[in-house]
Amino acid sequence: MKFGLLVKKSRKAKVFSEKLINWLNKKRINSKVIVPESEDLRDLDVIVVIGGDGTLLYASRLLKGAKKPIIGINMGGLGFLTEIAPDEAFDSIECFLSNRCSISERMMCDVKLVRRGKLIKSACVLNDAVITKGNLARMIELETYVNDNFLSKYRADGLIVSTPTGSTAYVLSAGGPIITPDVDCVIICPICPHTLTHRPIVISSNSKIEVIIKSETDVYLTLDGQEGSPLLKNDKIVISKSNKKTYIVNSPYKNYFEILTNKLHWGER
Repeated sequence: MKFGLLVKKSRKAKVFSEKLINWLNKKRINSKVIVPESEDLRDLDVIVVIGGDGTLLYASRLLKGAKKPIIGINMGGLGFLTEIAPDEAFDSIECFLSNRCSISERMMCDVKLVRRGKLIKSACVLNDAVITKGNLARMIELETYVNDNFLSKYRADGLIVSTPTGSTAYVLSAGGPIITPDVDCVIICPICPHTLTHRPIVISSNSKIEVIIKSETDVYLTLDGQEGSPLLKNDKIVISKSNKKTYIVNSPYKNYFEILTNKLHWGER
């Protein structure tokens, strides 16, 4: 078995990665730090993310749906995806090596940018596709369809189309619902809509979502918070469930609801 370590660019993460490599070497497990720009991940069996949720999202993008488990060790902020604390890391990896950890299969979405009938960009996201205004304060207009049926014309700061995994990311900040990762659905969530009756909606993951840009300028598409593209009037964003997945090793010490309670401080005053 060969481990690849994707390490956040921080002193703390670097020091921890060195300890982990030494520990794995003592167990006679091959391991190395991944250099994403110049490295093929096909020879790796397991990816260990040492960083925050952004680092894990980057790992998901690098894997492109390959069935390789990701062990997320939190060296970032909240850590909804990188749910294993550093002091639990070695015991958690021991549990994984002895097949005592469950693995969560996370749904992903395919996102296509179509301009004048031509495919301009395609990608696969684990969290969300976000359409937002740029630097100007004015709202943008977006026409939205679900399975070719008109849903709404939004005048808002933007629109988030999210997987259940992404429900604890931007959608949470925008007032959307938290969806457990095992629910097969997609969330459409407006950002600061002008019409206050507009609310987030949860739809089947088998739906095809189309968003048509009706504003002239200063609109952007952002994928998993990591890659952005400027949009033009009448550009179409098409979002559907992907046949790819991301495989995340669950912490053996806490379940999803315990993570929510701890991270969001539910029940505290």
